[in-house]
Amino acid sequence: MEGQGLNRRELLNLSLLVGGGLVLGRVWPSGAAEAPTALQPNPFVRVGADGRVTIWVNKSEMGQGVLTGLAQIIADELGADWSQVEAVQADADPKFGNQNTGGSTAVRTQFEELRQAGAAAREMLVRAAAQRWGVPAERLFAKGGKVHDPKTGASLAFMELVAEAARVPVPQNPPLKSPKDFDFIGKPMPRLDARGKVTGKAVFGSDVRLAGMLYAVVARPEVFGAKLVSFDEKPALQVEGVVKVVPVSSGVAVVARDTWAALKGRAALKVVWEPGENASFSTKALLGAMEEAAAKPGKEALRHGQGFVLPAGARRVEARFSLPFLAHAPMEPQNATAWFHDGGLEVWAPTQVPMPARQEAARVAGLPVEKVTLHVPFLGGGFGRRLASDFVAEAVEVARHFTVPVQLLWTREDDMTHDFYRPPSVHQLEAAVAGKQILSWRHHQVTCSIGQQRNPARAGQVDRAALEGAEPPYAFPSWLVEQTLLPVPVPLGAWRSVYASQNPFASEHFFDLVARELGEDPLQLRRKLLPEGPLKAALRLAGEKAGWGTALPAGWGRGVACCSSFGSHVAEVAEVSLHKGKLKVERVVVAVHCGRVINPRLVEQQMVSAVVFGLSAFLRGRITVEGGKVLETNFDRYEPLRFSEMPKVEVYTVPSEEPPGGVGEPGVPPLAPAVANAVLAATGKAVHRLPWEA
Repeated sequence: MEGQGLNRRELLNLSLLVGGGLVLGRVWPSGAAEAPTALQPNPFVRVGADGRVTIWVNKSEMGQGVLTGLAQIIADELGADWSQVEAVQADADPKFGNQNTGGSTAVRTQFEELRQAGAAAREMLVRAAAQRWGVPAERLFAKGGKVHDPKTGASLAFMELVAEAARVPVPQNPPLKSPKDFDFIGKPMPRLDARGKVTGKAVFGSDVRLAGMLYAVVARPEVFGAKLVSFDEKPALQVEGVVKVVPVSSGVAVVARDTWAALKGRAALKVVWEPGENASFSTKALLGAMEEAAAKPGKEALRHGQGFVLPAGARRVEARFSLPFLAHAPMEPQNATAWFHDGGLEVWAPTQVPMPARQEAARVAGLPVEKVTLHVPFLGGGFGRRLASDFVAEAVEVARHFTVPVQLLWTREDDMTHDFYRPPSVHQLEAAVAGKQILSWRHHQVTCSIGQQRNPARAGQVDRAALEGAEPPYAFPSWLVEQTLLPVPVPLGAWRSVYASQNPFASEHFFDLVARELGEDPLQLRRKLLPEGPLKAALRLAGEKAGWGTALPAGWGRGVACCSSFGSHVAEVAEVSLHKGKLKVERVVVAVHCGRVINPRLVEQQMVSAVVFGLSAFLRGRITVEGGKVLETNFDRYEPLRFSEMPKVEVYTVPSEEPPGGVGEPGVPPLAPAVANAVLAATGKAVHRLPWEA
């Protein structure tokens, strides 16, 4: 199969996924000529001569709904007919601006820009209609795929105006619609990717199929940082279907005509590794070192007032909390397809960072970045894992040995044991209290720095990114946040809500311990100490919808937590039951203040998924390293939430006309402390260590 001589056109014609990208399950041929009368004032929107509206989405669709949400913004300003709208996942290209998909930024950083993109096309269509009718453009409006004249009742469909509109100068600052005139923004529009996913037509990275394609898997060392000493390829080459064994930077690749042969070949491969100094590393030792560090002063990171003081006559309340390494474990393991042809490189990669992935592919290939085309199929989950481009680099490195496409596939075990893990942390908290008052507060965070692992030159500095969610939102007279960072050989990476998945667990759970010490209702004490604003509004709404203060059955407990992160503000109330030591989360009420809502259905879906994600980690999430290697290699030891464990989830949104905030990550931080506080309410016992143990 190596060097098989099909030309590019034959391969493309036989492929399921080709250069133009994914369009709601359809395939658009690479380089397909646009109709000469198409209107395309910018890279994001095109109105065709047939009236169809094509919208290019520059963020990666990984289940969060950007293919729909971002299209809504543009289509609304355009005045499109929603039934005529197609959304296309954009290839990696600088013309689309920042394509990185993470930090819950897709809507909140692009809302105005995308409105402008849609408005520009609308204004060109309106001016074309005004010219044809000989009337002022100011009195016309676009709606439902037509331009209307309210004075005469006349209307023209977009398709009738495209040719003339294409000759209108592109407006630089087109007027935007008044929110009262929104047709799609704020509405629960159906997901544009739903049909393709339900029918199986949607193309994920691992679904890419190209004629003559080979399949590769890589044998990687179990111990982090181990070096390849030698390998014997002969047993692998004896497996039927295996065509080549090649060393790569991360290990040894086995390439075959099908996945099964590649896996069998890898199993037969004889590889010798030098484990190195990390073979002695263990999470037990690391957490022990973190516990020791937590008992000592850390480096001052944030301070308000006098910091932490214990006035005469005040009582000290203190507690310590520990959280483990966590894996991302997306349902689709890492994969990428690479193909060298016609002097360039074409890559299909389910990545959260299209442009950095393209640059990494170019680096490995030894090509100018302009010679690399990178397509972004659907992602079967991301959660921050696909912010890294290691799997793209592997695919390109293997494909360099062939003239046909090569698809690199990771197994679940590969994915679990070669992740970029959420750092562990230990938190020491103290409060000085007197009477019914909290006089001062201290939070000492001991963790590992993602940023400093990638940039060792920053070692010794305070990692501001690691402090997400550590600053108290409450009106304490004085408080202090300290930080201690320990180096670790385990690869670290952003995990949905990153450090905000840890710091608020400790501080919000400790808040309830302090409230018990003061004899105060934890929700009412929060409301008393929170300044007026969006977080307090979310807390108020969550308490009202949960029926805070109403009676619960025997053995049940109710807890609350709140947190601001990623531009939004979320409060959650959890109700739990405990029977013979078995914990069941029965109900979670989520209230979110995320500014102007683009699609309430997407907001609800993201909040529910955040509950699932956070609860999985609370109940069983733990990555253990012994002898420098990960022990949890599959879902049998890293078990996600089961259907039978799913609580009833209610999501409520605080009405707002403020700019949009994030929704992908902010629902995660309050979940764990809300559940822990419910356990505390039911049992009187704090949850000092995650995952939860009876």
